[in-house]
Amino acid sequence: MNLSSWFRRSVSRNSKNNKNPPDQPQPHHQEQEELLGITQQLIDHVKSFTLETFKNFPIQDDGDIEAQTSYNVRKDLSDWQERHAVLVLSKVKELSQLRFKLCPRHLKEEKFWRIYFMLVNSYVAEYELHAIQRAKLQSIAMKDEKTPDTCAYEVEMAERNQADSVAPSTP
Repeated sequence: MNLSSWFRRSVSRNSKNNKNPPDQPQPHHQEQEELLGITQQLIDHVKSFTLETFKNFPIQDDGDIEAQTSYNVRKDLSDWQERHAVLVLSKVKELSQLRFKLCPRHLKEEKFWRIYFMLVNSYVAEYELHAIQRAKLQSIAMKDEKTPDTCAYEVEMAERNQADSVAPSTP
């Protein structure tokens, strides 16, 4: 699966799932926007982007080096960046139109997003850092929750094995 088809499907899913009228506040949606760094300042900054912003951006081409996961699936963006990209595309139509004009005619999808995240780094870096910290804390919490269960199971098994060894064997 390539990145562009993933984005098309994700944006399509988001628009289908978002059936509430635009006038009604959506607390979960607003909370997600905040977690993903979609602020009014970011939106205003992104709306200032032009075709030339991306075409003339000084970035080196890495050739055709692809970042891959163990399943040979292209993985250029982190999970947080993917969720941010989908949300910002649905929220800022100007960016969606720019992407449509630029990719793949002038830029590869991966290069577009690399440039985008460099351009908005000062706006989203702290949000991405907070997301990484939350993920680590959740991982630690999950690990701590599993430890007592495992210990209780091990103690139970040890007690059973001890009882079996102490019990007289029947001839």
